[in-house]
Amino acid sequence: MRKPKLTLANLYLIVIFLLLYMPILYLIYYSFNQAGTMNEFTGFTTEHYQSLASDTRLIRIALDTFRVALLSSLLATIIGTLGAIGIFFVRKRSRQQTLLGLNNVLLVSPDVIIGASFLLLFTMAGFRLGFYSVLFSHIAFSIPIVVLMVLPKLQEMNLNMVTAARDLGANNWEVLKSVIIPSIKPGILAGYFMAFTYSIDDFAVTFFVTGNGFATLSVEIYSRARQGINLEINALSTILFVLALGLVSGYYYVQQQQRNRKRKLTDVDPTNHQKAVSP
Repeated sequence: MRKPKLTLANLYLIVIFLLLYMPILYLIYYSFNQAGTMNEFTGFTTEHYQSLASDTRLIRIALDTFRVALLSSLLATIIGTLGAIGIFFVRKRSRQQTLLGLNNVLLVSPDVIIGASFLLLFTMAGFRLGFYSVLFSHIAFSIPIVVLMVLPKLQEMNLNMVTAARDLGANNWEVLKSVIIPSIKPGILAGYFMAFTYSIDDFAVTFFVTGNGFATLSVEIYSRARQGINLEINALSTILFVLALGLVSGYYYVQQQQRNRKRKLTDVDPTNHQKAVSP
């Protein structure tokens, strides 16, 4: 009776993954098309990758995009981690729920509203739109993501270790550095990677706050796509997809290594265990 359920579940997963990955594979396949269109594959070529390598504007935009993503995710991870710790140690339950609610509102708010809000803020403050407006916006919308990633690890943390460290004379900084941060490190890494991914992918917020002379890949690809199909975009998207796979693989590798270390630390010698439980 269980085999049909497993077969149907596997079939369902295969269909879902095909729907998700077929467009990406289609895009990658035609990035090597000699014809220069996505209508018919006429032959294999790497000329679109070569023209991408000679497109200095697109390369500069790609570097700017990664610069914004790296900086914004790093700063958002620091601020979001400290914010999550602050929310976790709030004594009043009602105040804690209020802070969590305010954090979650930013997560579910439409990007168009967030982008328009930042545009109004920068315009009223007389702040010039460009690199720093995009950077500050990406930091702001990434902080709630980091908070959401770090909080579950704080809830799993053994609070007795914090109490013991304070009883031994450790101050707040020593407790944070030696007890809390090591305990929530997987959540911090997850928050960083999520913030990085959101920053790379973001279009709506960036479209509002970017200025003349500065653009990110999402805005540039949108502008070029409106002018017609260019297989340089396919080549660039292929490279980004491979980089994303590398980041995800690296993250899971780090997670697996940490799990293996925990297993080694928690494994008990069977002979010693038998001695301990024997009368």
